[in-house]
Amino acid sequence: MKRMLLNIGIAALLGIGGAHAAGDAAAGKAKSAACAGCHGPNGEGIAPNPALAGKSEEVLVQALKDYKSGKRDNAVMKGMVGALTDGDMTNLAAYYASLKAK
Repeated sequence: MKRMLLNIGIAALLGIGGAHAAGDAAAGKAKSAACAGCHGPNGEGIAPNPALAGKSEEVLVQALKDYKSGKRDNAVMKGMVGALTDGDMTNLAAYYASLKAK
C-alpha cells in the first residue's frame, strides 16, 4: 500500500498521468473578438499577423505570457494582453487550438 501511494505521489509530482487543466474554448471564443481584427475571425491570420488556428494550447499560452511579460517585444500585443488573466489566456488558447488550420 505504501509503495502504491509513493508511486502515485511521484507520478503526481512529475505530472505523469495527471489531467492537464485545459481551457474553456467557449469562453475563449467569447473573448476572441479583440483578436479577430488582426488574426481573422477564425484565427486564420491577416498578413502580416500569424494564424492562430490549430496551434497547440501550450504554444499559444506561452506566446501570450511572453507578450504580457515583455519577453516578446510587440507594443500592440503587449497592450492587447495586458488585461488578460491567466484564465483568459488559457481559454483563448483552447479556442484557437480547437480551430482547424487553413
